[in-house]
Amino acid sequence: LIVGDDIAYLRMWEDGYTHAVNIEKGIFGIIKDVNPKNDPVIYEALITPRELIYSNVLIKNGKPYWLGMGKDHPKEGFNYSGNWFEGKTDENGNNILHAHPNARYTINLTDLSNCDPKLEDPNGVPIHGILYGGRDSDTMPPVVESLSWEYGIFMGATIESETTSATLGAVGVRKASPMANLDFLVVPLGKYLKNHRKFGNRLKYCPKVFSTNYFLKGKDGKYLNGMLDKKIWVIWAEGRTQGDFDAIETPIGYLPKYDDLKALFKLELDKDYSQEDYTEQFK
Repeated sequence: LIVGDDIAYLRMWEDGYTHAVNIEKGIFGIIKDVNPKNDPVIYEALITPRELIYSNVLIKNGKPYWLGMGKDHPKEGFNYSGNWFEGKTDENGNNILHAHPNARYTINLTDLSNCDPKLEDPNGVPIHGILYGGRDSDTMPPVVESLSWEYGIFMGATIESETTSATLGAVGVRKASPMANLDFLVVPLGKYLKNHRKFGNRLKYCPKVFSTNYFLKGKDGKYLNGMLDKKIWVIWAEGRTQGDFDAIETPIGYLPKYDDLKALFKLELDKDYSQEDYTEQFK
């Protein structure tokens, strides 16, 4: 269940934990590659009647079409370029796609079937784990737990992410992205990190910290993670906060054990997870 998909306010609470409260009413996200296989909950919300906003998609007979939605699109319609037809080019002779790679959707959080009943609870929810997500194709494993709160700050501060269609400039350029939150920092980075350390040290029950990377690729350039595999990494992280799983201590942090991941993949996704996959992702 979710209480938000983006920004949260965290503060110390009287029970010794940090609590998080969602401050947003809806979701504003990239719609490219949202399809029934990879994002079934969001996809269902987008194709059923409700109040929502599309931007930069193709419209034909009142129906929206976007890149990677898993169905054929019309050969003509209306999009960000105006009246569109297959084969249309811009002033430089470049082909205009039927929808923009940075096309977006906006919906209410309550439209999602997995919305948490505590969405509007002013007391928020206690936080047992914090995940910092990077985007790199060849370095970090899918999930790793920090060795301590201080080391978790280091992990978050050293995250690197490759640029996407959601950013200006070339795609695939690796940039430093502290806490995956650089665009939203309102104080100098050094002060921000010091505040993190002080905050964690004041808590009676400090959250565990994890680093995730859903974008690891093999030598053939293909992703090693399926879109739904992130569910396994999150369940493992949640289990670690509850003492459900052992882990392998390494210099970069605690890594999952193969047998635990194999069982989770079978239970949650009915998917066989091989030793070869594990070795390539966590080597």
